[in-house]
Amino acid sequence: MNRINGFLTYWGYSAAWKIVRTLPERFTYRSAEKFADRLVKKNGVGITRLRNNYQRVHPYLNSEELSELAKLGARSYLRYWVDTFRSPFWSTERTLATVVVEHEELLRDPLKEGRGCIVALPHAGNWDHAGAYFCATGAPLVTVAEHLKPEKLFQKFLRHREAIGMEVLALDARVIGVLAARLRKGRLVALVADRDLSESGIPVEFCGGKTRMPAGPAILSIQTGAPLITAFVSYSPTGIHITFAPEIAVPAEGSVSEKAAVMTQEMATRFEIGIKSKTEDWHMLQKVWVD
Repeated sequence: MNRINGFLTYWGYSAAWKIVRTLPERFTYRSAEKFADRLVKKNGVGITRLRNNYQRVHPYLNSEELSELAKLGARSYLRYWVDTFRSPFWSTERTLATVVVEHEELLRDPLKEGRGCIVALPHAGNWDHAGAYFCATGAPLVTVAEHLKPEKLFQKFLRHREAIGMEVLALDARVIGVLAARLRKGRLVALVADRDLSESGIPVEFCGGKTRMPAGPAILSIQTGAPLITAFVSYSPTGIHITFAPEIAVPAEGSVSEKAAVMTQEMATRFEIGIKSKTEDWHMLQKVWVD
């Protein structure tokens, strides 16, 4: 049964990838919005989780307001997939023209100095689009991907990101060491870091509740001296908007784990600010809070 499910999953994504890139653009995006609206009405497991997550971000919304926010979130999520399927066929000019960046110097300056830079960001907007922008402007990035099943689907997404110019590392026990080596060579490391419910995740306060977020970004900054900054990617009518926030300072005192806990809490606080401002672009259809 697992092999059958894996085949169907791979076939579904592959078919969508081919169909979406060949249909007229305006029709494709409008169809994606209509499909998103149907998903919200159906209120399956993913949409229920999205709705619940949004309720934690905005606990005072009534049911009608929450349903409207969930609809916008589903539309944003489907837009992400349409962009992902179509973007390999965009020109470099289009990729660059559809990105607006605030405080870009926070990323560029450490790279110019050869210090490397760590960017932590949540599952918001289109991080592949952001990655394509930086790869195309002289800052090819290194990132980490959790292994998807089936293997053929994982390899398909891996090839997609490598074609953009990213170096994609598998999430395993050796990955922190490899990322540290890349940072010491002055590279850019970008890590999606708003969820890690494993025992290795660091406990944080987030939107009024308790959750865990990955220790990796903070640990890498402590070990290598590379600055850790945060980014929030949101959608605009014509593309994406990237906002960078200043370096998260490494505390002067404490053990490595204590320093990492302080830095990860600051990372979570910054994520919360961005998510509260553009909640519909936070594509989180999985469990976040542990309480």
